[in-house]
Amino acid sequence: MLKELPLRMHHHAYAVKDQEANRHFIEGILGIPLVATWCERTFRPEVGREVDYCHTFFEIADGGALAFFQFAEEEDQAQFGPEMPFSPFHHIALNVDPETQKAIEARIEKAGYEPPQTFVLEHGYCRSVYIRDPNGMIVEFTCDDPRAALGEADRKAKAHDELKRWLAGDRSTNNDFRHAEAA
Repeated sequence: MLKELPLRMHHHAYAVKDQEANRHFIEGILGIPLVATWCERTFRPEVGREVDYCHTFFEIADGGALAFFQFAEEEDQAQFGPEMPFSPFHHIALNVDPETQKAIEARIEKAGYEPPQTFVLEHGYCRSVYIRDPNGMIVEFTCDDPRAALGEADRKAKAHDELKRWLAGDRSTNNDFRHAEAA
């Protein structure tokens, strides 16, 4: 284990096909502000030449950012910006409070997004609002259930044992929140 854990996420980066469509979605619809745009040319050893790209940053409350690349050349876009997989299991999740989650849901609805582009899941330990951006990336806005914090120390203590149990073939659920509500 590290002596000191990382302080926070600096940024999480994706490649996009259209920076303006992406800016409109992230800033205009979701309300996350654009705070930096870096226009760059750098040597990339993967292709053995200089590559031109635009790198944008949209700030989240802890100072971290969602970051996006768009490449000037189609071949670079294909090399570094492959298509997003169509899977709800490939996404980024941002923690929000209940009021912010409601505001984001209202903005999404006002913009005309409907299922399957957007959906809500009650995980039990949190409630999540998902939306697919113009590039296929799924952004999740999650609001933790206050009861989840009560068992945090116990979950940390059992995390390795639970993983070993699952890897050994025991597929029984340990999400008492979700399954208690269904009962």
